[in-house]
Amino acid sequence: MNPLAHALLLVCLAQVPSTVSAPAPSVPAKGYSGLGSASVPRELIERYAPRPFDPELTRQVQAMMDVRAPGMGLTSPAGDRLYFTWTVTGTRQVWRLDGPERFPQQLTGGEDATWVVDVTPDGRQLILQRDRKGEENPGLYLQDAKGGALVVVQHKPGVQTHHQLVTPDGAWLYYSSNDQRPDSYALYRYGLRTGARETVLAEPGLWSVEDRLADGTLLLRKDTGALWAQYWELAPGAAKPAPLFGQDEKAEYQARYLGPGRLVVLTNKLGEFRRLYTWSAGALQPLTAAEPRWDVSDFGIDQARTRILYTTNEGGYTRLAGLDARTLRPLDLPKLPAADHAFFGATTRDGRFTTLGVETSISPRTSFVYDWKKKALTRWVIPSAPEIDTSRFAVPALESYPARDGTKIPMFVRRPAGCPGGPCPVVVEFHGGPEGQSVAGFNTRAQLFVDAGFVYVLPNVRGSNGYGRSWLEADDGARRLAVITDIEDCARHLRSSEARDGKAPRLGAFGGSYGGYAVLMAMSYFAGAFDAGASVVGISNLLSFLENTAPYRRILRTSEYGDPDKDREMLVKLSPVTYVDRIAAPLLLIQGVSDPRVPVGEAIQMRDAIVGRGLPVELILFPDEGHGTQKRDNSVQTLGQALQFFEKHLKGAAQSAGR
Repeated sequence: MNPLAHALLLVCLAQVPSTVSAPAPSVPAKGYSGLGSASVPRELIERYAPRPFDPELTRQVQAMMDVRAPGMGLTSPAGDRLYFTWTVTGTRQVWRLDGPERFPQQLTGGEDATWVVDVTPDGRQLILQRDRKGEENPGLYLQDAKGGALVVVQHKPGVQTHHQLVTPDGAWLYYSSNDQRPDSYALYRYGLRTGARETVLAEPGLWSVEDRLADGTLLLRKDTGALWAQYWELAPGAAKPAPLFGQDEKAEYQARYLGPGRLVVLTNKLGEFRRLYTWSAGALQPLTAAEPRWDVSDFGIDQARTRILYTTNEGGYTRLAGLDARTLRPLDLPKLPAADHAFFGATTRDGRFTTLGVETSISPRTSFVYDWKKKALTRWVIPSAPEIDTSRFAVPALESYPARDGTKIPMFVRRPAGCPGGPCPVVVEFHGGPEGQSVAGFNTRAQLFVDAGFVYVLPNVRGSNGYGRSWLEADDGARRLAVITDIEDCARHLRSSEARDGKAPRLGAFGGSYGGYAVLMAMSYFAGAFDAGASVVGISNLLSFLENTAPYRRILRTSEYGDPDKDREMLVKLSPVTYVDRIAAPLLLIQGVSDPRVPVGEAIQMRDAIVGRGLPVELILFPDEGHGTQKRDNSVQTLGQALQFFEKHLKGAAQSAGR
């Protein structure tokens, strides 16, 4: 996932009282099986549907959500149009600009999230992806660049179809799909002029097409773990791909062609940090700094093989750099405004136009297009901030706290101007992944909490990305037992560092996906460390999660968490539901019913186990969402309810105690 993006996936939370008339079992008698809406009784979904909350709070959340910027997007081949994805309608849709800072034209609509992934070489068609209800089973579509109806390439229920590339002559569109086996991606090509479909590769494995040479040779990637991958080459007419590297390894690789027989490879195999290398005949030669202090986080090469653009992750700040693809010497880059993050986006096939973006802590991303031929940088998209003065946003301070073994754990901290009557309550957001990373930059969610008088803390516990290979792998498998204590150590530090006049603050734990798992561990395994917890799409039982998650996800996550058969005892030991009897503070659970990653059963079994012991718990289920919220109404509902939840349990309790 993109830092973005994709990052980070965590979004919002919600609160709905979990009032029951009859006791529920402490642990479901038969556990649960499967995922998606078919695995949950309809009456249960209706029972825990979201409910209205304070209209004034709704207005505050709505206003903050209007502060945003669209994706950097793709330019037309001629550089005279920009196509991008934007959530201004409440759902991701595709838009077009016919010139810099022009009024955007909406190209797609409806309730299904839709995004643009490519433009055909002649500039006449857009290639789009569309998903339904957050199921992460997107379809692949074509649309005239001027707008109009979508043409389906493939969209099958329960099947993922992902765009890979379009050939330079515009004849073929390559895509991957798990329509043959749910745990494998076969590769296909679709004739853009003829509509013909052909199977390119049907061998088992999580295959994707990374690049293509002029003679039709394909560079293939086969994912084997959360970050591990193998690379293969498929020559025109060959029945099977030939191995290049990564086979019989557990190693992290990304690669693109530099030319026939030559690749640029991003890997941390040979050192602590990710570096760029050239690869030829099995040998890696370094391209970037000999002793880097930071990871190279991403790179790209245009199809004309003129430039290599890459970014470095410098402790949660993103820096842009580049190399001439022919001489491998550093590039002179356009002068961008000072920023916390500088990103490169897509480059046209001829290498002439590149989208670039910058973001600061007090401004959403601004997007530019750079013309390499004219050396002209033009701003195309200005972020919107209606009725909000973003210059007043809290700038995060990069700090650290000591783990019990003395390791310094980095964290970004945003503080309000002050809190009358004592220390400000603190909300700690644990990121997802667990290979994610909390970074500096613009964050409306954090600012909403700061405006409400909370200190907002984003730690990067061991296992996070961006701090080297040892840090990243510190929580793999059974090693998580040794570093999961970073969660409790964060709370211990903040009780002291944020105390005022000898009074410790109240603490809340907040997070989604793996961050939701961290919240559940904070409230159970480390009961007493936090005063309230809100978990979004969090894993409650690592064993049942691995047994029920989508088949393609199971392959990727066992490398991170452990094998359900070989590591059963360890997985149970690291599962929050194992320690449910320790929970004593309020807990909020939120889950998308369609989630293919963390099954809805994870939230339900945790709720059942807690209620069975007579402990406080709240649950909300979104029937039309998956792994997080995509629709604006749901995001507003959940973020507002989360804020209300922490207001009640972190401020209300403190105020009551003071009376």
